[in-house]
Amino acid sequence: MTEKRSILLKYGELILKGDNKSYFDAQLLRQIRKKLKPLGEFRVFTSQSTVFVESEDDGALEAALPVLQRVFGIVSLSIAWRVEKNMDAILEAVEKKIAPQLVGARSFKADARRSDKKFPLKSPEIAREVGARVLSTLGGRAPKVDVHHPQETCWVEIREDFAYVHAKKLPGAGGMPYGTGGRCLLMLSGGIDSPVAGWRMAKRGAFVDALHFESFPYTSERAKEKVMDLARKLCAYTETMNFASIRMTDIQLRMQEVCREELFTILLRRSMMRLACRVARRQACGAIVTGESLGQVASQTMAALATTDAVADLPVFRPLIGMDKEEIVATSRAIDCFETSILPFEDCCTVFTPRHPKLNPTMEEVLEEEAKLPMAELEDEAFRAIEFVRIDK
Repeated sequence: MTEKRSILLKYGELILKGDNKSYFDAQLLRQIRKKLKPLGEFRVFTSQSTVFVESEDDGALEAALPVLQRVFGIVSLSIAWRVEKNMDAILEAVEKKIAPQLVGARSFKADARRSDKKFPLKSPEIAREVGARVLSTLGGRAPKVDVHHPQETCWVEIREDFAYVHAKKLPGAGGMPYGTGGRCLLMLSGGIDSPVAGWRMAKRGAFVDALHFESFPYTSERAKEKVMDLARKLCAYTETMNFASIRMTDIQLRMQEVCREELFTILLRRSMMRLACRVARRQACGAIVTGESLGQVASQTMAALATTDAVADLPVFRPLIGMDKEEIVATSRAIDCFETSILPFEDCCTVFTPRHPKLNPTMEEVLEEEAKLPMAELEDEAFRAIEFVRIDK
């Protein structure tokens, strides 16, 4: 039998799921098949904590690699050659397919995994033969052997029916299969932070819906479209997304008329949180997600966050709470959101920003200011005018 190309996808923490593992496996395979469907016909199956993806079209396999890198639940992936389970076939594949990939590398090692214990050679013996074949094939072009810190590794996996040889693992998205962690509502602004927070929740397996607050005409339609573009970026990692938008203009103008300026942001955040909880319950979400990071701005001090959380009747998740801005920006770039996030369009929270926001508001003064407004009436009106749209990538 001639060799056949396959993609091997390696699990992460899914291997720890015990009796529930079959549920997570099923969700992961569903995601993979759904992501691959536009690319053609694939055979997708799992065995011994590895997902195998096969196709009769080598071009489709190549096109599948970047798509599969965005599937949560997979920590690494590689193109492998499936061969008969004998050393002649394995070494021939190593010589023709793997050794050329190692040209130019500084160092390498051979590694073998033998899940079929009936195979006549043990793992160290397989690795020695494979390493020797690489060295004899490449001669003077061969990288040096480094078994501790190699730049590249030649892998051989002896499975139940076939052997697989591969090198050059690509990083996967990690995390948990999308849809295994419940549903949450992301408060999605046009900034850098909130898309990263949504991505991190999706990485933990949560379905992510989005809620955006606008202040038309102080914010433009283009600003809203920017946020929808960010939602589409997230959909490259998730599925389609329920996207809701609420206009806060009337509430903000009323606050400006009668409330203390230094508390505008806190009052607005509390109103947004109440509305977000209403939208979340309507969409069967179990939590609110924000992109707040401790101390990043005035509304993200401990005291300010406490006054905001006081109005929430659902858990509020802040995946970025302990992250530095540099870490958040690095993730934003990695998930292809940064260039969109920095487009210069105002968002709801910046158009009425107080000149000197209060860093440590007390609950008493916040409640005193809220009492000046018919808040329930204003929020009811805003909620009735909510707009929904379905977004995909």
